Amino acid sequence: MMLPATEQMSSRGSGRVELSIVIPVYNEAGNLFELYQRLDRALSLLPHSVQILFVDDGSVDGSRSMLEDFCRRDDRVTLIALRRNLGKAGAYQAGFNYAEGDVIVTLDGDLQDDPQEITRFLAKIEEGYDFVAGWKSGGKAPASKGIPSKIFNWVVGRVSGLKLHDFNCPFRAFRRSILNGLQLYGELHRFIPLLVAQQGYRMTEIAVTNSPRTWGRSKYGWKRYIRGYLDFLTVLFLTRYIDSPLHLFGTVGTALFVSGFAIDGTLTVAGLLSGSIGHTAMLLLGILLMLAGIQLLSLGLLAELLVRRRSGPLGDLAIDRVVRGGGKGNSDGIR
Repeated sequence: MMLPATEQMSSRGSGRVELSIVIPVYNEAGNLFELYQRLDRALSLLPHSVQILFVDDGSVDGSRSMLEDFCRRDDRVTLIALRRNLGKAGAYQAGFNYAEGDVIVTLDGDLQDDPQEITRFLAKIEEGYDFVAGWKSGGKAPASKGIPSKIFNWVVGRVSGLKLHDFNCPFRAFRRSILNGLQLYGELHRFIPLLVAQQGYRMTEIAVTNSPRTWGRSKYGWKRYIRGYLDFLTVLFLTRYIDSPLHLFGTVGTALFVSGFAIDGTLTVAGLLSGSIGHTAMLLLGILLMLAGIQLLSLGLLAELLVRRRSGPLGDLAIDRVVRGGGKGNSDGIR
């Protein structure tokens, strides 16, 4: 949580970091100097101690040398240089591993996010929210990005039940405690709001400016849609069935077994009445469905055993606060 203003100023000399800005960078040399200047102007107005983390995701256009120059000029800047391109999720994870702030803000390095709006995110955090998602409501994206983005947001919202305008906006702010439950890979950075919501944190969203890209090219391509779809299935499993995998495997397995049993049961009754069981293909299909159903049920039971073995005390991670009554032993009050 952000400190009161009187404490924020004094914490600058203590070495404590209150705000970490994490920016993944991949071939953005033409945007970086302007981005650094905008960041400097925006952060100079804040009373918080700040850490700026640029994560170079294997750039080959001179971005790394520019970021190294920023580090020499500014003690607030840290460069995390990756040996190869890991993708945005890998870059985020690297940045989060080095983030020291009580609050973490993420934005892109393509100048489409305005650092001046960081103050609006922090205001929401100070209102008591744990996660603030950006919503790109202004500007016009090209149809090749805008239409797939709208479809993506609609599908994710309908399937997950989480009501957000923009799941994929990189402009976000959240409390450090959220990092304890995040492990990003593949395209999971798109689904950070879903992963956060599954942990029960307080979440809201604010509309942010969507400036057009003026230099470089978008890193999005058709391959990302395929990977994003597969990772969406992963997120659905993680958010809905990670603590009760039998609900998924058991439901599908039971449906398959019942279907197979109904097919073979019908053929058996017909055979007893007619003296001959025909439809050999249907008989084999029924047997196959029953075997598949049994296998899925068994897989679900094994998964339940693994979940129960790794589980600690129930509900520990979902506890928001503990209020102890006065006069009965040591009281921690509200936390």
